[in-house]
Amino acid sequence: MIDVEALRRDTPSCARMIHFNNAGASPMPNPVLESVTRHLAREAEIGGYAAEAEAEKQIEDFYDAFATLLNCRRTEIAYVENATRAWDMVFYAIPFRPGDRILTAPSEYASNYIAFLHMARVRGVGIDVAPVDETGQVDVKGLEAMITPVTRLIAITHVPTQGGLVNPAAAIGAVARRARVLYLLDACQSAGQMPLDVQAIGCDFLSGTGRKFLRGPRGTGFLYVRGELLADLHPPFVDMHAARWSARDEYLLRADARRFENWESHVAGRVGLARAVRYALDIGLDAISERTERLAERLRQGLAAIPGVEVCDLGARKCAIVTFRRAGEDPTQTWKRLEAAGISCSVTNTHSARLDLESRAIERLVRLSVHCFNTEEEVDRACAAVAAQ
Repeated sequence: MIDVEALRRDTPSCARMIHFNNAGASPMPNPVLESVTRHLAREAEIGGYAAEAEAEKQIEDFYDAFATLLNCRRTEIAYVENATRAWDMVFYAIPFRPGDRILTAPSEYASNYIAFLHMARVRGVGIDVAPVDETGQVDVKGLEAMITPVTRLIAITHVPTQGGLVNPAAAIGAVARRARVLYLLDACQSAGQMPLDVQAIGCDFLSGTGRKFLRGPRGTGFLYVRGELLADLHPPFVDMHAARWSARDEYLLRADARRFENWESHVAGRVGLARAVRYALDIGLDAISERTERLAERLRQGLAAIPGVEVCDLGARKCAIVTFRRAGEDPTQTWKRLEAAGISCSVTNTHSARLDLESRAIERLVRLSVHCFNTEEEVDRACAAVAAQ
């Protein structure tokens, strides 16, 4: 059970607007905001270095909190300034060779696919795109059939930016383990809205952000790297935090995942993100997932009942993200109408997910994304606003 009213008291702006852009940037609850501002106030009072030393316990709790969230060891967690950089740090640490192949999905996010293309250009790797099944999610058997002796990496986005699809991450992990292929999971949109157990998923790497469903500060992200692989991964760049200058012509990388960090970081953001994870854990990820999926299904049904509205989400399982378009109205215009009505939302377009949206002849979609502090009444108000002329 979730005390929705308590969550809304922790989010005072709920009284002024409907937050349906949680897949973009969810509002920080008061306990998270207070942890960030309290640290910034101490920096202003005693200086950044002294404030960091004073907050050592909260800073170290970042690793314990994420170890609990993801069911891993604290030594397998790194703090990185955003999800894309976290993903990049481990992707570019993989020692690709010419002829290696990367296996991905049609729903992959633009930044990730651009990195594939970059690696194809500079290292001569190939890119394979797995098929989808009749629901639009990754066809696991089809993906497995595409693995060859030169498949170096399976890289999948768990929840794509352009809809409510949840790809079968654990089933893909089982395939990766059988084939002994590295597996990188982009959990940018799934972290904070559903349970994530890296042991059950079977991924070697997992990246995510703080600002979305985890409700942490902007400019924060995290990376999980399976401990057994750390010794074989050299980060694309290192500094005196990631490594120790051991002799005039030598350096030694850290033994833990912090080799993917750098010395200078947003300390208040790290403290805030740790608090955000604890906040989510206190609510319970199973409870969050159950409520958000139920609200999203109510939203889909309400939108589908409006003449001329097409709900465009794919997948056997659907999550808190809902996408749609209305006949005769450009999604950008729909977005502007909803924003004017006090409903925060966004527009997703081809540039973010070209393989998927182009294959469906979709240029733009309106994206609504709910969270556990939202209400059924807000869902109904949003549907009424979409239907309004």
